[in-house]
Amino acid sequence: RRPSALLSSGRLEIPEYDGKDRVHALSAKNYKSVMKRYDVMVIYYHRNVDGSRSATKQFQIEELALELAAQVLDDLDDEDIGFGLVDEKKDSSVAKKLGLDEVESIYIFADNEIIEYDGELASDTLVEFLYDVIEEPVEIIDNERELKGFHNIDEVIKLVGYFKSEKSPHFIEFDDAAEEFHPFVKFFATFDPKIAKKLKLKMNEVDFYEPFMEEPDTIPGKPYIESELVEYIEQHDRPTLRKLEPHSMYEIWEDDINGEHIVAFAEEDDPDGYEFLEILKEVARENTNNPNLSIIWIDPDNFPLLVPYWERTFHIDLSEPQIGVVDVEDADSVWMEMDDQDDMPTADELERWVEDVLSGKIDPDDDDDDDEDDDDADDDEDDDDDDDDDEDDNDDDDEDDDEDDDDDDDDDDEDE
Repeated sequence: RRPSALLSSGRLEIPEYDGKDRVHALSAKNYKSVMKRYDVMVIYYHRNVDGSRSATKQFQIEELALELAAQVLDDLDDEDIGFGLVDEKKDSSVAKKLGLDEVESIYIFADNEIIEYDGELASDTLVEFLYDVIEEPVEIIDNERELKGFHNIDEVIKLVGYFKSEKSPHFIEFDDAAEEFHPFVKFFATFDPKIAKKLKLKMNEVDFYEPFMEEPDTIPGKPYIESELVEYIEQHDRPTLRKLEPHSMYEIWEDDINGEHIVAFAEEDDPDGYEFLEILKEVARENTNNPNLSIIWIDPDNFPLLVPYWERTFHIDLSEPQIGVVDVEDADSVWMEMDDQDDMPTADELERWVEDVLSGKIDPDDDDDDDEDDDDADDDEDDDDDDDDDEDDNDDDDEDDDEDDDDDDDDDDEDE
């Protein structure tokens, strides 16, 4: 169970570090015995920091985040969660045996599955993610309250199926598929015909819900085997509109389309942000079948430390909703012009802007051309300044020559 004393307004509060070492330094000698002690093992595969003061300091910050997460989870009753470190240089043999192949990544070993954590290395984010990991891969909907909770989840991919019982071979296939995507994709099931009727599900049928979409898609070909469900999810795992979450931010950012992302910033709790988000959802629903469209929604409230960086990099004000297209390589970007004194853009205006991005009419690489034009203009100004200086020098020389001639004339007069 999640310790309620640590939850305030739905957000996790991390206590101060108590000084107790809980994170293990894993080696070829001890890694097997350490891992046997825990139901879930969290391993940070880190760079070797010997000889670098700055890298050592950064690693100490990361290690403290792991220590705090371990401290919070120390009191968990039903699961023992361990934390360990593997040094890429000193413990390369351990990394090889455990299948750790990406340095500066966190791997979670749970129920014979290896889950790669692709989020920020922050203790609160990691703890929340681990709470999801230790939950069952499939959540059962038994009553109206749980059905309402299911409908309230709209920010992630979710599936729901109707089966005869937990012993049904079709449910077992569904459960096996859930383990493949746990905890990133949410799986639900019901054995209650009344609940199934409200979900418009037939026996052994599974519906797939894309984030922020009002209606699901029924997966064709029931009853299904695990591989069919896995294949369908993998073919539909890039939503038209998806939210950047702290626990999966790097994975989402790396999933670009032709080196670009359409990015929308909007605070859900802000009236303008909420209005803009609703318009975004409308555009996404109208274009859900376009495989080339995927908009990343970022709520700045979820990333307070990154807001100054984003504002500085993209030259935007995140106190207002923004949408732009970003080049993932060099962070060049173009942003839709929105006057904050006017109403939000309509769905049609936003859709036209998105179409211009997809057609290449709006391209962040054009920003490079603008920069070059600015440089050329600066060079021209410098050339003009140089020309002016040359003219001034020539004028001065002419004046000096005239003065010399006058002096010569005066001398001639005196001689006469």
